[in-house]
Amino acid sequence: MADLQNCPNCGELFVKAFRPVCSKCHREIEEKFETVYTFIRKRENRQSPLEEVHAKTGVERDLITQFIREGRINLSQFPNLGYPCEKCGDNIREGRLCRNCREGIQSDLDTIDRQKQFEERRKEEERKKVTTYHSLNGRIDRR
Repeated sequence: MADLQNCPNCGELFVKAFRPVCSKCHREIEEKFETVYTFIRKRENRQSPLEEVHAKTGVERDLITQFIREGRINLSQFPNLGYPCEKCGDNIREGRLCRNCREGIQSDLDTIDRQKQFEERRKEEERKKVTTYHSLNGRIDRR
């Protein structure tokens, strides 16, 4: 079902059915895509990095990155084109994080998991050490 929303770019009211922006903004985005794609398709510009594409086309870096992430620009044809890692800013060609940042986060998560497992084992050992005594009819029962 379609929702009535304000366009995040221009604020105009539109029916959000297939696109996250209004028709006018969608046309502008498509024009910018054509500008970028026409630029990088030329043989002399195929080696251009993101900064050069941005500087020569005037299209925002975030929008060029969005085109790459959506798969509209195939990076296999453009060897120097990439976008910054969201954590450290290194140039990457897929995902949101570079290899080093992903490995660092995974290492941190593994460390946390080991700490939790150690803490659970320690608590279980503490529970086993506790001895409870019950008294029933004057007789001491050890459990």
